[in-house]
Amino acid sequence: MPGLPIEGHRTHSIGWLRAAVLGANDGIVSTASLILGVAAANAGPGAVLVAGVAGLVAGAMSMAAGEYVSVSSQSDTERADIAREREELATDATHETAELAGIYVQRGNLGFGFGHEATLRVAEPSCRNVQHAPASGCGTSAR
Repeated sequence: MPGLPIEGHRTHSIGWLRAAVLGANDGIVSTASLILGVAAANAGPGAVLVAGVAGLVAGAMSMAAGEYVSVSSQSDTERADIAREREELATDATHETAELAGIYVQRGNLGFGFGHEATLRVAEPSCRNVQHAPASGCGTSAR
């Protein structure tokens, strides 16, 4: 609708913040626990320092590897979903166009006074041009 201000919500793209907070909390708790455990064993200050630094390095490497595997797995899954949507589009374009139109209406992208036929007309180019713009039709269906 013309005249309405566009709001910039970022809740769909702040997964990194959740990961950072969780990682920082995990790092602080595990390193503090390690240092307290070594200090409680009556170790000297040098041993406590070495244990703390070793715990920080090991924790950082562990979190980095875990994040890499997590992001890689998500990326692989998204690529597989898009490939499946492409295959379905190649074998049953009519059904996929109707599915995409339904997704548009469900998400509120269309449907403000648009009928079913108009929504299909908007979805059809996305499905036709998926080879040139894979994030359009197939990406929407996969997500």
